[in-house]
Amino acid sequence: MDKKLEVKNLQISFRTQGGTLKAVRNISYDLYKGETLAIVGESGSGKSVTSKAIMGILAGNSIVEGGEILYDGQDLLKISEDEYHKIRGDKIAMIFQDPMSSLNPIMRVGQQLTEAMILKAKKGKKNAKNSFNSLLKLLGENMKAAGAGADVDEKTDTFDKFCISAIKYESEFNEAYGNVTQLDVDSENAAVKFEKQAKFNEKAELKHILKLLKLSVNPYVIAKNEKSDSCINSISSMISQKKVKAGEAARVLKEVHALAEDALAQTHPNFFSMGYYMMKKPGEDLAAMPVEEMNELTRRYMDENFMIDFIRMAELGVLHSENRSVLSKKECLPKLKEALDYFKAGKPEEHKSHEYLKALAPEVEKAIDRLSVKKNSTEYVFASALKSALDAYFDGIRRNPVEEKKYLRNKAKYDKIVEKGQTPDWELSPQVVVDLELQQENICRVIENLIAYYQDCIEGEKQFDARARVLEIIDYLKDQASRVVVKMNKSIAKAKAIKLMEEVGIPEPATRFRQYPFEFSGGMRQRIVIAIALSANPDILICDEPTTALDVTIQAQILELINEIKEKRHLSVIFITHNLGVVANMADRIAVMYAGKIVEYGTSEEIFYEPAHPYTWALLSSMPDLETSERLESIPGTPPNMIYPPKGDAFAARNVYALDIDFELEPPLFEITPTHSAATWLLHPNAPAVEMPKVIKARIERTRKERE
Repeated sequence: MDKKLEVKNLQISFRTQGGTLKAVRNISYDLYKGETLAIVGESGSGKSVTSKAIMGILAGNSIVEGGEILYDGQDLLKISEDEYHKIRGDKIAMIFQDPMSSLNPIMRVGQQLTEAMILKAKKGKKNAKNSFNSLLKLLGENMKAAGAGADVDEKTDTFDKFCISAIKYESEFNEAYGNVTQLDVDSENAAVKFEKQAKFNEKAELKHILKLLKLSVNPYVIAKNEKSDSCINSISSMISQKKVKAGEAARVLKEVHALAEDALAQTHPNFFSMGYYMMKKPGEDLAAMPVEEMNELTRRYMDENFMIDFIRMAELGVLHSENRSVLSKKECLPKLKEALDYFKAGKPEEHKSHEYLKALAPEVEKAIDRLSVKKNSTEYVFASALKSALDAYFDGIRRNPVEEKKYLRNKAKYDKIVEKGQTPDWELSPQVVVDLELQQENICRVIENLIAYYQDCIEGEKQFDARARVLEIIDYLKDQASRVVVKMNKSIAKAKAIKLMEEVGIPEPATRFRQYPFEFSGGMRQRIVIAIALSANPDILICDEPTTALDVTIQAQILELINEIKEKRHLSVIFITHNLGVVANMADRIAVMYAGKIVEYGTSEEIFYEPAHPYTWALLSSMPDLETSERLESIPGTPPNMIYPPKGDAFAARNVYALDIDFELEPPLFEITPTHSAATWLLHPNAPAVEMPKVIKARIERTRKERE
């Protein structure tokens, strides 16, 4: 499966007046394309901190002590705010718990929806153009290096030129399509106004519809024919009359709306193949041909005269790039292992450590296969990740003695005041020291991750599919070329926003577009927030307890909506909640968090039918069930104070199944199946046999029977 996001060994703390609070302690998980990962736990378990770290919106007193958040070849913990602007909202969007805190109370919801669309479209064009040019140039260089033929420059130049031709046709189409999108909404609303004989400026409305209709005329949107001409002539005639007949206007506007609906429903031309065809046969008229037939013709012509040969040559180029990359990885691997041995030996010297970094960074950079469209973040962020880990370690060595002296000096002052029988008017802050052992582990982990990735690449060398890589590149170039011609202005953004509002289930979207957030109910406000999150077509949607502030019936509707949107848009979703029952029917995998750590991790089936951690048992026991007559179990005690993390298992003090070792040593994650693991000593081979609570067993049995 295609990984969309990787969280590796993340450690986050917060500076507080009472000391350093350990909020997230060395957690790791992956998010795959099209799946829903639920993160479940009590308040304060670190769920939301993780999501805020992904979005780059951690509080100012946060300390990222280690780890990586990898997305599209970048470590999100190390990129600048300017780089984050390209990702936040555009690639990764978030829905927060309280919709009212996410919306501007004095700005109409329509403006809040369209603002991001217009800003993102402008930036996206420039980035797409740069990506297209750089990748095509790199492909050509590798084709030449592989000896693909004397006409490599001619082939890449032809590819570039027909993409420019395709952009021209797609741009004209997008212009008309944007207008017909608005025409679809506005003609329907205008028809309703005329039918209801509402008071409004009738001629101004008709002029607006006429303008949109004319701008929508395009061979592949609303064709210029008898129907469209009749509508244009009828509206023009009504505008010229002294008084507009409401019945006639409503009838014509319904015809216009039907034209717009048909235009939005029809198949789009394949502009990629059309660009090549029209470049070679500029005088030919394809408009009279049905779109499906035209697409078939242009695709076949392009394949026979250009694309098959281009793919053959490009295969040699990507194979050359892959072989060079694998060879460089083989050469670099012993150097990485040598560096790992040095850092594992303990007490590394600063000068020698930075020498290793200086030597390894260019070697790793050289080993990256730049023709791989799916970037592996581990190698792309290696240099910055290792530098960051080294800086944290050696900064700690310098700072720790200073912090200790400062603390002892302040403690002496504090104790002196107390000895005099006085109460100090200030608090003694605990010393803030860097955990050097943890930072040394982080250094080793950065190198170990890259070694593991290199070994996988070397082992999979023989299975490399050059044709699949070429097709990925062509699809990527097509996508970037299409992004260059995305048309977005206020009118198109408004039409898109109204469609989005309709998609998320808001009735009368055209009317509600101009309303303020306070005019919406809680559930409707959350739907607006979901629409805003979807406005930039993100890859990943983070839902941070989106139903907590809503009543039970509205909760169910919002959950169903998120599920529908995920399926329709092929989104990857991270769903954060304190209620396991909420994610029962929507999560593919579940991570259960407690005191900043993932204590159980598995598929939805495994967590609900084969739970292994006592904390998961406790969460399941506290869930209401219509069939259960027994009293619900509560979890005794309270979560630990993470300024002073407990020794051993953080859940031990509240765990009725705790063993003596739970109070001494923290359990590792024991693998139950390749997809299921839990951090409990009960899974150790030498542990006594402990059965899950009867109430959970009975519920599991009942649910299994119902499913059968």
